[in-house]
Amino acid sequence: MHVQVLCDSASDLNQEKVQQLSLHSLPLKVIIKEEEYEDGIDITPKEVYDRMRNGEAPKTAQVSPQAFRETFTSLAEKEQPFIYFAFSSELSGTYQTAKMIEQEVKEEYKNAQFEVIDTKAASLGYGLIVLRAAELAQEGASYDEVLELGQYHATHMEHIFTVDDLEYLQRGGRVSRTAAFVGGLLKIKPLLHMEEGKLIPLEKIRGSKKVLKRMIEVMDERGADLQNQRMAISHGDDLERAEQLAEMIRETYGTKEIHIDYVGATIGAHAGPGTIALFFLNDTYK
Repeated sequence: MHVQVLCDSASDLNQEKVQQLSLHSLPLKVIIKEEEYEDGIDITPKEVYDRMRNGEAPKTAQVSPQAFRETFTSLAEKEQPFIYFAFSSELSGTYQTAKMIEQEVKEEYKNAQFEVIDTKAASLGYGLIVLRAAELAQEGASYDEVLELGQYHATHMEHIFTVDDLEYLQRGGRVSRTAAFVGGLLKIKPLLHMEEGKLIPLEKIRGSKKVLKRMIEVMDERGADLQNQRMAISHGDDLERAEQLAEMIRETYGTKEIHIDYVGATIGAHAGPGTIALFFLNDTYK
């Protein structure tokens, strides 16, 4: 029996990819004007960005305990081995909720074989981890092999990103008020990264053109075997700049596979329109 890989909608993998890889993705919630939507199911990232540009302030909510209970129980009943790779525990309570339900389900189904893993990753950085684990599962790899490879990619995944306006991250408590205020002055563009699953401001760069160039320089400093790995770029409704960054990477490193997609509604609600994020491994691609 193949291992079933689970993730949540903060992986920013589109429905087509989810189906293609037989993934099971649990949606986080987006709340706009008291109306609740399921991320990627009944609201698109584009709609979220358009509404943010019109001054609306979306909120997000984690996957419900009930959704985890139903999913975990149905798989445990069938004795289906599965691994849930979760959105960074530093950015959402989703992982903690899943761990709580894991304990309940394992008490009820003594033979259940499953694990809840904190990827400490977000957006397509998280998506790339899930993607690789799901491919291996489809090839018929063992439970331990899928678990080990997923954890390897999670350990070595780098996130480098810039936002158009730090105000959005500050509103959601993702960065401090001071960092947001400084960024707003002098057309300074912040460069951020992830450390142990947390969003950390890295540098301030004046002018948006220099930002993409600097992202590539940081990737050059941190990345390994850049030509032969699969990378990803996610964008807050700015495909043009995402394509521009991808082209710069192809020209510099000859990288063949760069996955481009939206920063999904859950993360986009905090990062805002114009976000550009780059994801790559700092060790050999496996």
